[in-house]
Amino acid sequence: MPATNDNPTRGKILISEPSLSDGFFARSVVLLVDHNADGSFGFVVNKPSDVKLNEITTEFGSLDIRVFLGGPVMMDNLYYLHTRGNEIQNSVPVIKGLWWGGDLEVVKELLLSGNLHQGEIRFYIGYSGWSPKQLDRELSENAWIVRQAEMQHVWTKAPGSLWRRLLLSLGKDYALWVNHPSDPSLN
Repeated sequence: MPATNDNPTRGKILISEPSLSDGFFARSVVLLVDHNADGSFGFVVNKPSDVKLNEITTEFGSLDIRVFLGGPVMMDNLYYLHTRGNEIQNSVPVIKGLWWGGDLEVVKELLLSGNLHQGEIRFYIGYSGWSPKQLDRELSENAWIVRQAEMQHVWTKAPGSLWRRLLLSLGKDYALWVNHPSDPSLN
């Protein structure tokens, strides 16, 4: 079922349609932090990993903050979203109350001093990226539903069920998608 979509821009979420069977993006919710003529950039916000920050780097001391799988691109890099854009220089606003990036030294200082708490920052391994017009093509193929992001989508305490909750919030036509098998060939 083709969805009526918003235009993809910074601050929108992409909700994968059940037919999107790509291993990484199946049942994903991606927050777009940039979308322009050069392409699109974002983070999968509903796939927490079992990895803790102190297991992949010692730069933040022994902090055991859970790391999310942000996407399949540059999975050897660490990215972050946070709620402290007024204090972390060079942060980029995404939606009201949420920024990405910014001065890593300030982030380290705030975390190590206890002035930035786990509930105010999320770390991502890798990112989700699209080359110019690639996301537009995927949208024309009905691979994604585009909606305005809200803080509750990104900062949910139950990220694993976000895809399902978002589809249910779109109404009864989309509620059917929730029960779509992950692998239809096993049906």
